[in-house]
Amino acid sequence: MRVPLSWLREYVDLPATETGRDVQAKLISAGLEVETVEHLGADLKGPLVVGQVLTIEELEGFKKPIRFCTVDVGQANGTGEPQEIVCGARNFSVGDKVVVVLPGATLPGGFSISARKTYGKTSHGMICSSDELGMGDDGTHGIIVLPPETEVGKDAIELLELVDEVLDIAVTANRGDCLSIRGVAREAAIAYGLPLRDPALLDVPGPNAYGYPVKIADPTGCDRFTARTVTGLGAEARSPIWLQRRLQKVGMRPISLAVDVTNYVMMELGQPLHAYDRSLVQGTIGVRRAQEGEKIVTLDGVERKLHAEDLVITDDRGPIGLAGVMGGANTEIADHDAAENGGNATSDVVIEAAHFDQVSIARTARRHKLSSEASRRFERGVDPQAAAAAAQRTVDLLVLLAGGTAESGVTEISAPHAPHTITVAADHPDKVAGVAYGRETVVRRLQEVGCDVYGQDELIVTVPSWRPDLDDINDLAEEVIRLEGYENLPSTLPRPPAGRGLTPRQRLHRRVGRALAGAGYVEALNYPFVSEQVFDQLGLDADDPARRVVRLVNPLSDEEPALRTSLLPGLLGALRRNDGRGAHDLALFETGLVFHPRDEQRVAANLPVDRRPSADDLAALDAALPDQPRHVAVVLAGAREQAGWWGRGRPADWADAVEAARTVAREAGAELGVRKGQYGPWHPGRCAELFVTVDGEERVIGHAGELHPRVLKTLGLPARTCAMELDLDVVQRVGDDTPQAPGISTFPVATQDVALVVEEFVPASEVEAALREGAGELLESIRLFDVYDNAEQLGEGRKSLAYALRFRAGDRTLTVDEASAARDAAVALAGERVGAVLRS
Repeated sequence: MRVPLSWLREYVDLPATETGRDVQAKLISAGLEVETVEHLGADLKGPLVVGQVLTIEELEGFKKPIRFCTVDVGQANGTGEPQEIVCGARNFSVGDKVVVVLPGATLPGGFSISARKTYGKTSHGMICSSDELGMGDDGTHGIIVLPPETEVGKDAIELLELVDEVLDIAVTANRGDCLSIRGVAREAAIAYGLPLRDPALLDVPGPNAYGYPVKIADPTGCDRFTARTVTGLGAEARSPIWLQRRLQKVGMRPISLAVDVTNYVMMELGQPLHAYDRSLVQGTIGVRRAQEGEKIVTLDGVERKLHAEDLVITDDRGPIGLAGVMGGANTEIADHDAAENGGNATSDVVIEAAHFDQVSIARTARRHKLSSEASRRFERGVDPQAAAAAAQRTVDLLVLLAGGTAESGVTEISAPHAPHTITVAADHPDKVAGVAYGRETVVRRLQEVGCDVYGQDELIVTVPSWRPDLDDINDLAEEVIRLEGYENLPSTLPRPPAGRGLTPRQRLHRRVGRALAGAGYVEALNYPFVSEQVFDQLGLDADDPARRVVRLVNPLSDEEPALRTSLLPGLLGALRRNDGRGAHDLALFETGLVFHPRDEQRVAANLPVDRRPSADDLAALDAALPDQPRHVAVVLAGAREQAGWWGRGRPADWADAVEAARTVAREAGAELGVRKGQYGPWHPGRCAELFVTVDGEERVIGHAGELHPRVLKTLGLPARTCAMELDLDVVQRVGDDTPQAPGISTFPVATQDVALVVEEFVPASEVEAALREGAGELLESIRLFDVYDNAEQLGEGRKSLAYALRFRAGDRTLTVDEASAARDAAVALAGERVGAVLRS
């Protein structure tokens, strides 16, 4: 909303020394977002005067039409002689009054004017257009032609109100009242503690039986409709300069007198209006819902197919306007230009001032992609009590400026509407803000915004008609707080109880992040939204639990309407984007929540805002939310170890993904089992199943390994991409993160190496488990250091696994026999369990 300071001063007696910046600071303190203050004419310097064209000579021999003019500027040039000026515009004639800038002046943009020779003549100044003066679009795209009665030699800077300050206010969706000069003036009056001259306080005649006939078929969509008629408008009547300039300053283009007046009153009072050519309206004006398939040509010349929910204005023929959005072309006002082209200028008009349903207007405007100044106001809330005053103000201006006659008939249809009252404790704003305002301050501030307030400890507040956003007690509290100044609220830091820090879950989350970062992974934070098609791309079975998703009612993107059940889609997307930008060696990780719908759907209750929610309140809220376990996942592609002078590099493979899972388990103090598995996107021959023991039972909590080539092709991922994902909450549950000091033995270690030959399909983890169990308590550690397969030496379908076994006793030095006996026991159990034999 653009607000000229000169217009604002008509309704509030602001101090003469107050600048636009001062008013901006006051309004911002009151809660309005004033984005900029535009200084119109800041670099404009005269002489800029009114002149009358005396002669026009057409210059020949140039590529474009050029005219040499003499212009009477009175005594403004110091001589009284006609001013000689070269001009290329053609929308003026001899005798017209124009705006002339004389040598020595400066136009907006720092353009200095001096006498100069051009087209074989010397031009002593310029005849100006509205663009050259920074006035905005006046619809002519040519020279400014002033009314004939304008005095020659008069200062045009003052005449055209070229010097002003304009506040540009970003009005929020709940403050429709501030989409008008009236609304902003009320806020300025409150901010300065000055009285407001309300332009809506007019003497309005009551409705009678002589008004233009109107029928409301949908009182829900239109609860108030005022119609007034003005006849005998002068065909040559034009909008005066002051009215055109005010419209230009607020960002509107002058069109014709009748239209300009309705736009002016809309910007002044905030009530949209529409003027119909009475001679083109056939029969009763009606308001109803459109019939499916009906059509209307709106004022922008577009034929629109109507929807059954659209609210329309009709006459006996059908729709003549989209209610609250835009009028129809079949009742458009015709001005004097139309008369000059062989038509008839409108002489009789019917003025419509109505109040429409906010939701209906908003949906119609969006459905037809037709946002107008009227729809912007209706969908944010318009004062229903201002319709009659706006119609009267329009009638008065048309009578004054166009010589029209106001007919005595007044049509006013309104649905019964009780004022909105709110009961609130007098100290409620004090509790919300944490400041002792007191009853007197609360009552005074509510009365300043227009509320009627009664009562002592409990206040009965009647909300003004222009503030539909004041709906409950917290809205009233907000009004008191903002007018008292948000900057006056105390800044109090919360004091957490001593001894409380991060929760165990938070500590593990941070430790895992540090460990993976230390292992060379980079954290990637992704949005938790996915499309359900991604599960097909990952190759999940039709009955996979991960396909059960929580769908959002109002998603940010229709392409991703569900919450994730896995971290992999987001991580793989980040890997693909980075690979596409030239980063081919990648190791990414993420720790975050996934979302699973609960079997029982519950509705979340609204938590109280005047006190801290109780434990039961929070538990009920949590029970209505989806199950949200925390997962950890990694993805790898390219080189895991770079090549260099030190030797050859190494590509990332499935073992790195498994090792990432083991790193996470170590941080949680959990024992993680690894075995061959097969699931979803992983390659069936290179997939490890990750499990832990929970309450004596094994539970699969994730998978790691190389992704399937089909998945890589579908998602556009690099070859041999690997991934790991596991449930971090379950890992924490079975783990023990109590710090353990390492035990340092004073006795030497005994090392025994064994190479076992097993069938090729036997997992190394099963061989290791058998060796660990068979070796007993003397085994300190076991490490697989070699895998060898040679059909000629080992036989077809067999492989050799070499392990380093470290034995140590805590109370003595082991003998060779003891170490050998433990090794033999381990080999024997491995032979019994998996058929392993010592390699000869």
